[in-house]
Amino acid sequence: MSGGASLQLFAVAGLPMVQPGDDLAGLLAGALARQGLALQEHDVIVVAQKIVSKAEGRTVDLATVTPSARASALAAEIGKDARLVEVILSESERVVRTRPNLLIVEHRLGFVMANAGVDQSNVAPQDGVHRALLLPRNPDASAESLRARLAQASGARIGVIINDSFGRAWRRGTCGIAIGAAGLPALVDLRGRPDLFGRILEVSIIGFADEIAAAASLLMGQADEARPVVLVRGLDWTLPPTNAHELVRPEAEDLFR
Repeated sequence: MSGGASLQLFAVAGLPMVQPGDDLAGLLAGALARQGLALQEHDVIVVAQKIVSKAEGRTVDLATVTPSARASALAAEIGKDARLVEVILSESERVVRTRPNLLIVEHRLGFVMANAGVDQSNVAPQDGVHRALLLPRNPDASAESLRARLAQASGARIGVIINDSFGRAWRRGTCGIAIGAAGLPALVDLRGRPDLFGRILEVSIIGFADEIAAAASLLMGQADEARPVVLVRGLDWTLPPTNAHELVRPEAEDLFR
């Protein structure tokens, strides 16, 4: 793994508002071409989870949701819409922590996160329907599908990361992380390598995909920036690709569950 002496990050402009069923790879290729950005070896395309979920039709009309007794009781306890809580529970393996207006769950994909990633921000109710947006069914597969299409069109070996914003157990504030990855090593294990003074590293494992996702988040923003795709250029790696599921800490190693 190497970043060389510099990195370049380009916000990809000109994407339309993504709709269910859209050819997201085609939209990305067109936007890159209009901006004069030809993909190169080891470029990484970071894509916001929201537009992947929208293209895959991962929305729920809350008017169609009937809350269970469990969801209704939990909603009353934490002060959330019972229909939204029902959707969150349907995406979750178990509830980890609660407090007023906060629901931490273990997502069916293994992520420990707020609200199972169910989101209502930047989900425009243009037709008057109150929708919630879910995570992609399989973010690693979504990343691989985009990578394969873009690599075929460009002839370049590239990586693709699907980015989402997570809170962190030890620190305040959200940070971009990779929930899906393809074409690059999600983790880089440095154990056994020497440091500057020859001391052998014993515990150093780098969340390579997460670090790329966090860098891209600086350009993506969190509000009305409308920059859901970032091209990262200047990275290099020799390890084989692994997916983002490798980044999920096993429960046996998790001191917070």
